[in-house]
Amino acid sequence: MLGMIEAPYMLFDVFTATAFAGNQLAIFPKTSLDDATMQKIARELNLSETVFLSPVEDGEVLASLRIFTPEREVPFAGHPTIGTAIALVDHLWWTGPNETSFVLRERVGDIPIAIERGTPTLAWLTTPPVTLDRTIHQEDAAAVLGLAPEDVRADLPSQFATAGNPFLYIPLVSKDAVDRAIYDAVAVRARLPWSEYTDIYLFAATEDGTYGRMFAPQFGIAEDPATGSATGPLYAYLAAYGKIPKRERFVSEQGVAMGRKSVLQVRLKWRDGKPSSIQIGGCAVFVGEGRLYVPAP
Repeated sequence: MLGMIEAPYMLFDVFTATAFAGNQLAIFPKTSLDDATMQKIARELNLSETVFLSPVEDGEVLASLRIFTPEREVPFAGHPTIGTAIALVDHLWWTGPNETSFVLRERVGDIPIAIERGTPTLAWLTTPPVTLDRTIHQEDAAAVLGLAPEDVRADLPSQFATAGNPFLYIPLVSKDAVDRAIYDAVAVRARLPWSEYTDIYLFAATEDGTYGRMFAPQFGIAEDPATGSATGPLYAYLAAYGKIPKRERFVSEQGVAMGRKSVLQVRLKWRDGKPSSIQIGGCAVFVGEGRLYVPAP
């Protein structure tokens, strides 16, 4: 089309082995666009995240990712990292057939990737360093979710934590409480007026790990079906308070309440009773491709 740049993209469902589940992801490979245009495209597609991918010739670094939500660029995100890793291996073939590890460069830094080839392929990212931050009162935690205080666990603090993107972690007493929760924006403004970050990850413990939801209105995401960047800090937080057994594997379920069931694998390495490494793993399904026509500058 005259005066337009053709921008092809691929569409994946991530943290699922089944199409039309998990978290949707658009990937634009080898597309040279300015920041404002990338943001406009992410808003046009209106997915949780959109990735703009470029090759990198720097040792083990295979590619550089720019990740945009409908509202802003983010320095790190889990489902774009996992989805892009599987796209590079199984669909774009930027790796050799026997390669099982490489590095993806994001704004937060370099993210190590491990690949387990098979049907389906499983990709693992290593969570960046996690920082635990301010806690809030049980009553405030309940209010921002439209719940009663007894729905919030009293043996764990509701606390902010981050591995690049800050989230408020609220532990609930049951899966039913997780499913009943809402994001009460009025209560958030009233109860947390001091907080710049109001994205909330709420969860309940399960036999295999955790069952959660994530609300991210400040990123233009009413609810996210799968949040790998929140899952690593979640397990660092649980380990810090001694609320998970010292075993290697866990499963985090998310997106069930919105009809987009996602399964995030969690793998911990322990040293002196503390996690020395937290990896988040999952599959991705290629569900389509297309092209946008972007006005030329």
